[in-house]
Amino acid sequence: MGALPRETIVDVLERRLREDILAGRHPAGSYLPPERELADGFGVTRTTLKHAFGRLAQSGLLETRHGVGTRVRDFLRLGGADLLPMLVRHSPDWIGEVFEVRRGIGALIAERAAARATAADIAELRRLLAAVADADGGDPAQLADAEVHRALARATGNRVYVLLTNTLFNAYLPVRAALAGPFEDARTAHDRLAPVVEAVAARDPQTARRAAGHYLSATERIMLEGLARSGARRGDAS
Repeated sequence: MGALPRETIVDVLERRLREDILAGRHPAGSYLPPERELADGFGVTRTTLKHAFGRLAQSGLLETRHGVGTRVRDFLRLGGADLLPMLVRHSPDWIGEVFEVRRGIGALIAERAAARATAADIAELRRLLAAVADADGGDPAQLADAEVHRALARATGNRVYVLLTNTLFNAYLPVRAALAGPFEDARTAHDRLAPVVEAVAARDPQTARRAAGHYLSATERIMLEGLARSGARRGDAS
């Protein structure tokens, strides 16, 4: 077992500033108070503040102009999908919007995969699907299921679909444990996904799209129920 990571002052300050920005306490386009004022208010050095600013600039939330100040970026206008894990961590409400995109993109990927998959792609999909059934527990089954979807994206022959699939999975990471419901029984998870793979193997785009739509809707419902239970438990604990 490795040692647990320890939070530094920069970590805490970055999180506080990020939460303030995402909650709208520092609106998009506004300038943050002067560095000295902020540093004094948080009880940190200006060097610590600059380190936190640097991280937030790297994540796309801030931009600093020498001699002008540090401004909050309009991340909804200028940001990319790489912000999703951070946004989901801030507010699980984003998951509903992620799932809406997941349904549309997932069905389209299955349709394209059925039209374009090679024999090697189909063999790989069947191998990865079998790994879902063989998984020992919900967490390994969830990860094995994800690999099937990555393979479906690769089977389209379009690398953008692969990157979009990766982006959606990355968005789940902050709440992945609460989304394990569809994978608690590995055999059931396999049987739920199998029609998608078989439709792709049969090179039947329309059936693949319908099967993917059914799979995505069914698993979404289970995952949202799990997320709601997780939220309720956190509420009871507080």
